[in-house]
This record gives sequence, C-alpha cells and structure tokens, in this order.
Amino acid sequence: MIHKLKVPILAGVILVSATLHAQNNLTTAATQRYFNPIRRNLEASAEVMPADKYNYRLTSGQMTFGEWMIHSAQRNFADCATLKGEKAPQTAEQLAALKDKAEISKALKDSFAYCASAIEGVDDQKIIASPQMSVAFLHIIVHNNEIYGNVVGYLRSSGIVPPSTAGRGGQKGKQ
Repeated sequence: MIHKLKVPILAGVILVSATLHAQNNLTTAATQRYFNPIRRNLEASAEVMPADKYNYRLTSGQMTFGEWMIHSAQRNFADCATLKGEKAPQTAEQLAALKDKAEISKALKDSFAYCASAIEGVDDQKIIASPQMSVAFLHIIVHNNEIYGNVVGYLRSSGIVPPSTAGRGGQKGKQ
C-alpha cells in the first residue's frame, strides 16, 4: 500500500516542480542571455576606458563617455526601483553630479547590483502583471544594449577593443 502511494506523490512533486520552474522562463532566460552579458560588457567598458577619456565625445553633439555610464546607472536605478516597488536609492540628479572615473564606475556597478537583486525578487507573473513592470524589466536589457552600442564607438576610437569583442576573439586591451 505504501509503495502505491509513493508513485503518485512523486509524480505530483515532479509536476509541481516543473510547473514552478516553467513559470519563470521569461525572467530566467532574459537574465542569463541578456542582462548578465550586458552588465559584464558595460562594467568592463567602464574599467578599460582610461580616466582621462571619461570626458571624451565622439562629436560635439554627443554625450561624453562618462555621461553614457551615468545615463545607464540613472535608468538602472529608476527601472529597478519599479521592479522592487520602492523609491530609487540614487536620483538622476545625484548621479549627474558624478565627475571622475572612480565615482562613475562605482555608481554603474552599484546600479547593476541593485538591478540584479531586483530581478531575483520577481518572477514571470510579476513582470507581466502590469505595463510598468514589463517596461521596466525590458528597459534594463534593451536600453543598456543601446548604450553599449554607443559606447563601443568611444572605445574603438580610443584604440580599445570592446569587452564583447575581446572576450570572443582573444583580443585584449588596445587595438
């Protein structure tokens, strides 16, 4: 009798476990495939760019390299505060006041750490529960990829191989 009960209970546990895991396909896939790589690429970009190039502009109408890093941190804090349902720990104004490489790269890393903790606290159901949550979640991935697309030009014109290229082809540092 006990043996006959074990099979349905075991099957039920497996089914519940598979169902719970399947409910987070969106957040899991997006985090592993898109958030983690863009986080690595932007944080590495902030590290490899020399401090004296943080005020560098490709053209007079564009943001400086440092401003791109600050912009990423600003949006990360704002969007991930939405995911957490709280006020952002750093405001756009506070971040805009940062001037040197050490401050800016620390703020960028802090913003990505904040987002990582926000992502850990959500599941697919929470992400699709409202347009604000969906937009915030997608924005941290899409927007940071757009920023990285801009930053690559700054790195290359400074003679630096972008982190995403350096990681693939074994190229390191300067071009």
